[in-house]
Amino acid sequence: MRVHFIAIAGSAMHNLAIALKKKGYEVSGSDDEIFSPAKERLEEYGLLPNYKGWNKDMITKDLDAVILGMHAKGDNPELIRAKELGVKIYSYPEFLYEMGKDKKRIVVGGSHGKTTTTAMILHCLRSLNIDTDYMVGALLEGFDVMVKMSEKAKYMVLEGDEYLTSAIDLRPKFHLYNPDIAIITGIAWDHINVFPTFDNYVLQFKIFADKITKGGTLIYCENDKQVKNVALNCRKDIKTIPYNILPHRIENGKTIVAYNNKEYKMMIFGDHNLMNMYAAMKACEEIGVKNDDFLTTMMSFKGASKRLEQVKENDSVAIYKDFAHSPSKLLATISAMKEQYPKRRLVACMELHTYSSLTQEFLKQYAHTMDKADVAIVYYNHHAIELKRLPELNKENVYKAFEKDDLKVFTSKEEVLDTLYKINWKDTNLLMMSSGNFDGIDFNKLADKLI
Repeated sequence: MRVHFIAIAGSAMHNLAIALKKKGYEVSGSDDEIFSPAKERLEEYGLLPNYKGWNKDMITKDLDAVILGMHAKGDNPELIRAKELGVKIYSYPEFLYEMGKDKKRIVVGGSHGKTTTTAMILHCLRSLNIDTDYMVGALLEGFDVMVKMSEKAKYMVLEGDEYLTSAIDLRPKFHLYNPDIAIITGIAWDHINVFPTFDNYVLQFKIFADKITKGGTLIYCENDKQVKNVALNCRKDIKTIPYNILPHRIENGKTIVAYNNKEYKMMIFGDHNLMNMYAAMKACEEIGVKNDDFLTTMMSFKGASKRLEQVKENDSVAIYKDFAHSPSKLLATISAMKEQYPKRRLVACMELHTYSSLTQEFLKQYAHTMDKADVAIVYYNHHAIELKRLPELNKENVYKAFEKDDLKVFTSKEEVLDTLYKINWKDTNLLMMSSGNFDGIDFNKLADKLI
């Protein structure tokens, strides 16, 4: 098959392009912005466009499909040409469903924990040599790509993002997957540029549950009131399975799960991760994996990239980076660090980087999310606000929103670094949280300098 990607350099898009190239497809693509690591990975597989921008001449009648990324706008010249020629146009979630419609589909949805829960399922199935197709939102240890497509795999595991599908399809991505087994990890308002009210946001998860195939399964976090409400009101033919936190204890800085009279020493930690693990275990159990086998495989699970990922550690300091950016993620990640290292101080830095987090009205959702940090720093960059075409944020308003008296608010990364360099790091941990990168702070170099 010949497939062309419009906006090939997106995180999911370039991984799907690589997956199809490995599958034997003839793949081409274009984009007006190509950043690392997509640039290097596309180049490695001979897929890096030799020009920047859009070229309608790339769209010809002999294409079997065009795959449209979210980054491409409705007036994209390649998209217009594809419509004119009648070439089949897919969004990437549409194409994933097309590739997996005859497989048993496990879809992980939720405002938080999607990537980690998906990664846990994939780690288990890979460890047990159960062939699986997949799409996950981070590069995982032991996996060379974030997307895999094959003919023979019986299962497909998909991270179910609630953001919009494409410029010409305004449905949330996870509405297109029609899961046989669905997971909802939690519901906490996000993406306010798309879902302007909390009720509208919750509705997307109700629709997701309604898309479960007849006689399918919904695995849900019973600790979350909104999720529980969705589960209790879903179709009667859907099997519902609640979960909460796996029983455990912390011993010498390690989390030990105790289940069915057996103990399993884990490499990851935090109540949120132990809930994610329980959800993943229930999903694997639904396809025949024994709980003991699942938990045994989890003992070697190090976590997904940038999800409470350790940068460096010595006898008295541990430095972690995390993708946390929404209020619920901040609260869970900071709590996990304090519970895992109860005798150490915690310096927590977070970057306001997303559309929602940089919006004055949404900032109120962050109240008290950093209370458990001994030193709390919030950073944002005026340039990011300009790029998103949002009203300017006042530092005083950011300070008030978090409702923490000793909060430090900075608008230059130099201020962040100067503050960190002056701290006495004995028996103190550092947590850097962002969906961005603090405007290019190299966490490895920072860790080397601090400890």
